[in-house]
Amino acid sequence: MRLASLTIAISLATTPLMAADEITILLDWFINPDHGPIIVAQEKGYFAEQNLEVEIVAPADPSDPPKLVAAGQAELAVSYQPQLHMQIHEGLPLQRVGTLVATPLNCLLALADGPIQSPADLAGKKVGFSVGGVEEAVLGSILRHHGLSLDDVELVNVNWSLSPSLMSGQVDAVIGAYRNFELNQMEIEGIEGNCFFVEEEGLPAYDELIYVANTETMDKDMIARFLTATEKATQFIVNHPEDSWTVFSGTSAELQDELNAKAWVDTLPRFALRPAALDAGRYATFESFLNEAGLIPSPNPVSTIAIDVTAN
Repeated sequence: MRLASLTIAISLATTPLMAADEITILLDWFINPDHGPIIVAQEKGYFAEQNLEVEIVAPADPSDPPKLVAAGQAELAVSYQPQLHMQIHEGLPLQRVGTLVATPLNCLLALADGPIQSPADLAGKKVGFSVGGVEEAVLGSILRHHGLSLDDVELVNVNWSLSPSLMSGQVDAVIGAYRNFELNQMEIEGIEGNCFFVEEEGLPAYDELIYVANTETMDKDMIARFLTATEKATQFIVNHPEDSWTVFSGTSAELQDELNAKAWVDTLPRFALRPAALDAGRYATFESFLNEAGLIPSPNPVSTIAIDVTAN
């Protein structure tokens, strides 16, 4: 009996462990508190529990990740719901498969004591942006809400430098500023910002950050396991905000500053508690909004735009 047990033990010891499934996720930006569930899932071993080996990549250009997923160069990208609607109409084989941040973060940001006290004041002014297409569309909708159009402003691509370009006077306002990040960044510099929230300026509410995958190559089972891990990480973050901040910020000295600490607190209530769950009405409403605004030729059904990978 002991010999049999020893034979089994040797057999188990020499049998290779099943290799983890490899998945690459491209972030929308450099690592920051918006990506908390992804980083915490990695650090706490939740991806490993799902037999996943996850490579997390920050982009050189924030507009690239969805295009790279569409080209088959990564399994997932963190992107934006408004951008997804428009890219599908451009023919990219993309679909929303999960949600990271379930409320708008985007705002049109100006100086509190500057000349822009309303979006209507932007006529003839410079507006900075970082992600072409989506931010121009959002800005155009805000301007139309105030009787203006994109032709009434000068657009300036400032890439990563949204609040610095505003504070330096390079531009009069920026679109794509996040209320949990750029506002805090300006406050730390002793400059007060004024955010015009997009959902109060004519846009319907939407999911700010989503996970997108290639419709032709996605592995739904692998993505479902990825979302299970990030859901567990979100639960840990909500239940243990200080401990989770320690885990998150411990991954890089660059994250251990006042700005990221403030942004962490502001972002916590906005994470999707059920990242796989799909609010079909939200996607239908936003698609109809884009169509009525003349930004897309005709509305797509929700099934083309977004899915719940856990649904049977």
